[in-house]
Amino acid sequence: MDTVGTDRHDRREHDAQRGAEHEDLLSELLKPLRLTGVFDSRWHVRAPWAIEGDAERSCAVLHYVVEGDCWITTDGEPSVELHAGDLVVFPTGTAHRLADRPERQGVPLKAVLPERQPGTSGEIVIEGTGPEARLLCAGLHYDAGAATGLYTSLPWALVLDRAQVDREPLLRDTLRLLAAPDRPVGPGDRLITLRAFEMALVLALRPLLRELAGNPASLPMLRHPGISRAVVMIATRFAEPWRIDSLAREVGMSRSAFTAAFRELVGESPARYLAARRMQEAVRLLTETSLPQSALPARIGYQSAVGFHLAFRKWFGVTPGEYRAGGARAA
Repeated sequence: MDTVGTDRHDRREHDAQRGAEHEDLLSELLKPLRLTGVFDSRWHVRAPWAIEGDAERSCAVLHYVVEGDCWITTDGEPSVELHAGDLVVFPTGTAHRLADRPERQGVPLKAVLPERQPGTSGEIVIEGTGPEARLLCAGLHYDAGAATGLYTSLPWALVLDRAQVDREPLLRDTLRLLAAPDRPVGPGDRLITLRAFEMALVLALRPLLRELAGNPASLPMLRHPGISRAVVMIATRFAEPWRIDSLAREVGMSRSAFTAAFRELVGESPARYLAARRMQEAVRLLTETSLPQSALPARIGYQSAVGFHLAFRKWFGVTPGEYRAGGARAA
């Protein structure tokens, strides 16, 4: 028997299986976070300049460099230089500084853009004597209930250089249209802008997550086949009557080892992660469908209407009926 050939075949099968698991895991991140609002702004700045942005809750931040160069800096991380055509996404709105030089101290963003309400646009103009830069910047507000531990575990900043953006023509063209000073306006403009930025976010995440899959150290849970498989199961099979014991058995781990590894790699307990996924689906069904509330418990994995009702109220502070009525009023 050719044991060398057999070993190579086994390794190839193992690598293919791990690759498929990573694709399944990352595909859950590619399901778009439903944006609830966008504030976007166009920057036309000349050095010297620097602007400090605060941390944003339930908000991804996007910067697209239309022209020139700039630096991005945050506490405890190496500074990142961006050039024309580059795109950076802050999945969880980490506080950061944009500047013409990494060491330059800046003015607060709220000083130059005091009003940043979702659904509106702004402009920053800084007159200097040095090199010029133009940027498209946006705060992409999303429903916090849709941001699972998998999403919030992403690195603080994800960068696509110009070559990577150009390999995604739809992303490139969408960004250019959004960055245009004479962007078309008309009926439904706010909704169109919202969905265009939503698409840009997903299109940007796709190649970035493919890159993360090739470098599992960037997303710790990818290093652990049992935990990554459990995350996929919870994301796609949340309606099944899971218990911590059955999840652990499914991935071939003891309950204690599974719970400890899950908490370390995902950042929360498997029970809370499962509850978050079920609540996310409950919100989707309440706001996007006319499904009767009585049908919801079975659809998302609860054995009784009372159990679902209590869990929902504990999670959101209101009943499912109140949540649906509030969503209808907001719409």
